Amino acid sequence: MRTAVQQARVVVIGAGQAGLSVAWHLQRAGLSAGSDLVVLDRAPGTGGAWQFRWDALRLGLAHRVHDLPGMHEMGLRFDEADRSRPAREVVAEYYRRFEEHHDLRVRRPVAVTAVHREDERRPDGTAGALVVETREDDGTTGAIRSEVVVNASGTWGTPFVPWIPGRDVFRGRQLDTTGYRDAADFTGQDVVVVGGGTSAIGFLLELDGVARSTRWFTRRPVVWSEDRALAVGAAVSAVEDQDRAARAGRTLPSIVSGTGLPVTPRIRRGLARGLLQPEPMFTRLDADGVETATGEHVRADAVIWATGFRADLRHLAPLHLRTEAGGIVVEDGRSEAEPRLFLAGYGPQASTIGANRAGRRTARQVMAVLAADDTVASA
Repeated sequence: MRTAVQQARVVVIGAGQAGLSVAWHLQRAGLSAGSDLVVLDRAPGTGGAWQFRWDALRLGLAHRVHDLPGMHEMGLRFDEADRSRPAREVVAEYYRRFEEHHDLRVRRPVAVTAVHREDERRPDGTAGALVVETREDDGTTGAIRSEVVVNASGTWGTPFVPWIPGRDVFRGRQLDTTGYRDAADFTGQDVVVVGGGTSAIGFLLELDGVARSTRWFTRRPVVWSEDRALAVGAAVSAVEDQDRAARAGRTLPSIVSGTGLPVTPRIRRGLARGLLQPEPMFTRLDADGVETATGEHVRADAVIWATGFRADLRHLAPLHLRTEAGGIVVEDGRSEAEPRLFLAGYGPQASTIGANRAGRRTARQVMAVLAADDTVASA
């Protein structure tokens, strides 16, 4: 069933850290949530990607979750949250309270299936509205005509799993980070973990003493970072690399590859036990395991691909923004080819603090576009 076409000044796609930050600033700038400003989220509940994280993950064991703007006035701070509870529960609760307190009226679960340009042009010859096509769980489809779209769809929906020969013949279980729930699911099994980031390390630490064995393979050498000052400098450099790639329309590089992995007390204990010993990437899989670069056969009941994510931009395909280099040209959070499209949480804004800081700037740019539209309309 098709619903009527709705009108909005701004549509925000995604209600994770980036989307909520932008929406809050737009609301403070004068847009009314639910009419002028429509926030869509495909997830069933609040919390962005955090609502899907695995059971054992706690705040402080992975990347820090930064507070949303407007949380402090509610008396909420993630640094003061209960760390005995699963992180997914805490973040979901805080985001729910944030949305309710600020009356952001997020619509969920609503999937955005496409964003395209309206065929009709305005009297002055400029492009018409951007049309956001939607689908709800019951199959109802709809469309929203909008002057500006802020895409904050994140990466959780597009995990990256590299193609390795034999991946289609392995008879054991294969899953990516989004499918991992509990170490107990691998009790007594031989498990291969692939990936050089914090998720892979977290899985290895949780599987210790539960799985029969674990082997860790990475596509690039692991660089441990013990010096906090050097780690901060590397993080700044990695964000700059992301920014250069976004401006050039290239595929975004891995943040971890540029920063190294900080050695927390928990990781230090894992290193001391000899648990965290990365090996060069295996060359192939077969029916019951993997073959290493040295020719060793490693039996495996399961392979966990903790190999990262790519920006989820499939619904933007009708705008034809992809370059030959594989990315989208984005400068300061704004598409070069479609200036009415902003990409919040993309590239250098991908961290929670990056998304927060960019929220205000993105909102200001959006309001400038709306002001220009108002000037055209009144001319």
